Amino acid sequence: MALDPKIRINLDRSVVLLVDDNPQALDALTSMFRGFGVRKQFKSTSGAGAMHVVKTQELDLIVIDSSMPDMDGYDFVRWLRREGPEASRFTPVIMLTGHAARAMVEKSRDSGANFVVSKPFTPEILLQRVFWVAKDERQMVVADGYVGPDRRFKNMGPPLGVKGRRKDDLSTHVGAATDPNMDQSDIDMLLKPMKAQL
Repeated sequence: MALDPKIRINLDRSVVLLVDDNPQALDALTSMFRGFGVRKQFKSTSGAGAMHVVKTQELDLIVIDSSMPDMDGYDFVRWLRREGPEASRFTPVIMLTGHAARAMVEKSRDSGANFVVSKPFTPEILLQRVFWVAKDERQMVVADGYVGPDRRFKNMGPPLGVKGRRKDDLSTHVGAATDPNMDQSDIDMLLKPMKAQL
């Protein structure tokens, strides 16, 4: 899906934390965010380093790789949502994963990440997800088994026929999709059967 040229978002004053244990991948992320206009970036190659940044800096966005040796992205997001500094606890998180399998997407979602982007990805896909985070109006949920953004997107629940689906849910969303990089035409196809019933 191409970005709408009319959409404007100023990332000039945004503060972003980028976390990946692969130095080349971290450099690529840094270049992408610099290209998006983000001047203030913090980088870390470990979960422990990322924890230190979160404790000492105010952040607008965290982009973290799901698979790292010392503390993976899932553990980091769970720590952030449950034990992180109060001011940073609900900082939006985009999880990067090398596996677009449904189980990995659900694991990211259930850890409390806002969105998932599967590798490899283009700068356009990543910028699109940053836009999604900026426009995301979901409430934050604090419960015994989960802390993070409401896992439903504006009444958009599990696919038709899936146990636990609510009667008023519209259709599936990117957080429950097998491919987290689905574009608007994919979403429209999923919504089409429901729109016909409305």
